[in-house]
Amino acid sequence: MAYYYVETIKNKRGRDTILLRQSWREGQRIRKQTLANLTDMPRFLINGIDAVLRGGVAYSSINQAFRIARSLPHGHVAAVLGTARTTELERILHRTPSRQRSLALAAVVSQVIAPGSKLATARRLSPETADSTLGEALGLGEVSGNEMLSMLDWLLERQRWIEKSLANRHLHNATLILYDVTSSYLEGRNCPLASFGYSRDGKKGKMQIVFGMLCAADGCPIAVEVFRGNTADPSTLSGQVKTIQQRFGIRHIALVGDRGMITTARIKQDLKPAGLDWISALRTDGLRKILDMSEQGDGEEEGNGRTRIDSLKPDGIVEVSSDEFPGETIMVCLNARLRSERARKREALLLKTEQALEAIARSARLGNIVGKTTIARKVGAEVNRWKMAKHFEIHITEKRLRWKRLEEKIAAEASLDGIYAIRTSVKDIGAHAAVCAYKSLCRVERAFRSTKSVLNVRPIYVYSADHVKAHVFLCMLAYYVEWHMRRKLAPLLFEDDDPQPVEDRRPSPVAKAEVSESAKTKSALKQTADGHTAHSFATLLDDLSTISLNSVLLPGKVEATMPVLADLTPLQMRAMELLDVNPQKYVPSARTG
Repeated sequence: MAYYYVETIKNKRGRDTILLRQSWREGQRIRKQTLANLTDMPRFLINGIDAVLRGGVAYSSINQAFRIARSLPHGHVAAVLGTARTTELERILHRTPSRQRSLALAAVVSQVIAPGSKLATARRLSPETADSTLGEALGLGEVSGNEMLSMLDWLLERQRWIEKSLANRHLHNATLILYDVTSSYLEGRNCPLASFGYSRDGKKGKMQIVFGMLCAADGCPIAVEVFRGNTADPSTLSGQVKTIQQRFGIRHIALVGDRGMITTARIKQDLKPAGLDWISALRTDGLRKILDMSEQGDGEEEGNGRTRIDSLKPDGIVEVSSDEFPGETIMVCLNARLRSERARKREALLLKTEQALEAIARSARLGNIVGKTTIARKVGAEVNRWKMAKHFEIHITEKRLRWKRLEEKIAAEASLDGIYAIRTSVKDIGAHAAVCAYKSLCRVERAFRSTKSVLNVRPIYVYSADHVKAHVFLCMLAYYVEWHMRRKLAPLLFEDDDPQPVEDRRPSPVAKAEVSESAKTKSALKQTADGHTAHSFATLLDDLSTISLNSVLLPGKVEATMPVLADLTPLQMRAMELLDVNPQKYVPSARTG
């Protein structure tokens, strides 16, 4: 019996010789015969001949060797789902595994990677219409839109227990808790919570809901509550006091809120009776009560106990007490940059208003508009376009329009430009810490921006009150996962991953905030310190989604598929390393159909 093989003959003086040979046995001897010299052939042909002679199979096309039955994005699913499990969110949803828990976890992950309606989410999770490996990774099988709505009902029932678990994790030994509210518009008029109110989205003619979020001092979301769209900010505070004390079991903590939220009335009616401290800011009327705007005097405080405006130093903090606010410490701050900007902007808007009035007066003089009522209607439409009507005294006759600036009123408003006052009942907190605590409300604002833009809390596609509440809560849980991911992925994002040294060198919390040199370099070069392309959170998820999971069909095994994960780029490997997630862990084993 003859045996055919490829043999390489080593040649020290030149290139190796590659021969196609035949061998056979004659008695006790092995005979060899060279059939062809393959040295000049392309290497891939030589390897193919060698493979066939060793028992392999030759194909005219790569598609005959194996076929990719389906390819789905996988990397972003592994990153988000892995983070959710690393933070034990799955266990926080419920200790016992169930289909409802898996659907809720899938909805949270989907809200991060591809936010949409609950029907769209159901289709993305179902095997036939899946656009990622999320449904398969959680073993969900077919998912219907009604199942997703039932999941919202289940999630709403679990909300108080989930928020209690988050509070136990992130408010243990905490001294501060942040609270703020925002609004989100709805499509249609069928939601019982929908009402017309002050729209922070700038959507005129749209009904809306209002929701408030409690966050830990570092910005980690803890709880959320939904209110009717016409609910005033201060009236939401009493419910948060009950949440903190009754549901979270926290008897004493300082609540940080803006001046429109924690008003003097709310302090007297809600916070003081509950024994909670507060950190907030004074409104303009309160600011005037502690400031002396007269020009006489040399000291920082006059005999009336008020602080003189001209004694304030740029970026400085003056700590005072006032009989108007008993039991509180007031920190008066002057931001010189804001003072200059507001003066510039006011003058520009005053000039625009005067130009509009001059155009109306010219039309009146030329007889284009006649009559006191007609002129007044025209003035009413234009004069307050830039919110400057309060600074003008306007006289209208049948054919004339005259006006003048109210200089004293303008000067009184300008005197408070760039000045703000922080109020707190916390003892021995210190002026620096109190101002920093109030400014940390920007972290809640970031949560609102993310839930509205990245996580798409709006538009809201469900209409019953319970489903709307559950949807907003679902978006908060999605931000909880995103918040943890952003902290871990900061070295790869356009974020300052080492802000503390710069913050420690900051002379005052009123001074302009700076970023580290590494963050400036990252922004300028669009590269990270280790040479990777810098990303936003959304574009990094897009990059990770290119890690595909391919279902491969092998020849002769048409009933079985083998999952093959695409190779990771260095950037993707670094991202998974920072998240401490192994994408291979979420790849299912070979399966038969």
